[in-house]
Amino acid sequence: MVNVSDIRIIHKNAVFCRCNRGWSERYCTTPHTSICSPDSKSIGLSIYNRSICVCPSNKFDYRCLLPDTICQMNNSLTCYNGGQCIPNDEYVISNHTFTCIYSKDYISDQYEIGKNKMILSFGKKIALSQSIFIHFLQVIDNLKPLRMTTFQTIFLAENSITIYWLQPFHLMFIEFFKNNYYLIVTQTNFQQSITANKMVNSSDCCQYINELFNETFVKMHPVRRIKYYHLSCRRNLSDLSCFYDDQRICFCYDFKQERLANCFDFDHNMKSDCLGQSVCENEDKCFQNSPDCPRRSICICPDCFYGTRCQFSSNGFDLSLDALLGYHIQPNIRILHQPIIVKISLTVTVILLIIGFINRILSLMTFKN
Repeated sequence: MVNVSDIRIIHKNAVFCRCNRGWSERYCTTPHTSICSPDSKSIGLSIYNRSICVCPSNKFDYRCLLPDTICQMNNSLTCYNGGQCIPNDEYVISNHTFTCIYSKDYISDQYEIGKNKMILSFGKKIALSQSIFIHFLQVIDNLKPLRMTTFQTIFLAENSITIYWLQPFHLMFIEFFKNNYYLIVTQTNFQQSITANKMVNSSDCCQYINELFNETFVKMHPVRRIKYYHLSCRRNLSDLSCFYDDQRICFCYDFKQERLANCFDFDHNMKSDCLGQSVCENEDKCFQNSPDCPRRSICICPDCFYGTRCQFSSNGFDLSLDALLGYHIQPNIRILHQPIIVKISLTVTVILLIIGFINRILSLMTFKN
C-alpha cells in the first residue's frame, strides 16, 4: 500500500487506511484530484464524489479556504489557563463561537469549571494491586443508581494516585483485586470542581456479610435478610464504613443519632465490553467513562499483553530490559525522581555506550596505523 499514510486496525480484521493526497477508496488505489486547500488534509470522498477536507484551526469552509479569526481576535479573552482555542463549526447551531481544548485539570468553554480531583494515599496495611477499578455512582430519584466504572494503574514504588472525574456522582468506591472494595467518597449533593485528599485505611474496607453475620443469617432469603442490615452498622459504630453481599453494596451513615445502612443493587460481575463496541483485543476488558455518551474508553490487558488495545504480546520473547523495567518507569516524572533501579540501569547503559564509543575510536586508529 504505497499510497497509504496511515493504517489503523480498528477491530480484529477490520482495517482503516488514511490515503495520501491524490488517492481515495478503501485501500487508496483510485487516483483522485483533491480540491482541498494546501494546508488542509483530504481524507477521502463524500457520496457526491467531492473531497472531504479537514481544516486547520484557523480555516473553515468545505475546501478550507476561508480564514476564521475568532481565536486570533480574542487571543487574551478566549481560553484561560493556557488552553487552546478551537473555532466552532459555522454550520453547527451553537451559542458559542469557539471551544477550548482543556487540560487534565480543567474543562468548559473558558476553563472556569474544573474537574473533580481526588488524591488518594494508601496506608501501610493496604495490599496494593497493580491496577484498581474506580466505581462512581450517581443517585437519581425513583431510578436505579447510575454506575460508571473506570480503571487506573498504580506504578511500583508509589502509594498514591490522582483521579480526575467530570461526571456527577454521589458515591465513590475503589476495588482492588476481585470484590475488595473501599469506600472513598459519600456526598448528598454533588460538588463540582472539588479537590479532595483521602488517606485510605483498612477501616474504609467493605466487608462481606459472611464476616459480619453467622451462617444461619447469611442463608436467609435476601428479602428477609436485608431488613437486619442496619444492625451491622449499629454494632460497628466506627469500624465499619460499608459492606456487601452477592447482589448489593451498602454503606453506613448517621441519621438522627442512629447508625443506619443504605443499600443499592450492584453487579459484582459486570460485563466489561463497552456496550458491545469494544475495540480491545485478546479477550481483555473495556471500560467507558459514561454509559450514555462516552468520551473515553480504556482497555485492561491480561498478563503478557500491552498496547492501547492490548494488541501486542510479549509471549515467546526472552527476557529483555524493557520487560524487566517497563513497570518501574514512571511517565511524566524526571529522571532524578525515578526508582533507583531505573537510575542504575540508565547509568550502566550510558557507561557501556561510552566504553563502546571509545573502543570504536581506538579500533579506527589502530586500523588506520
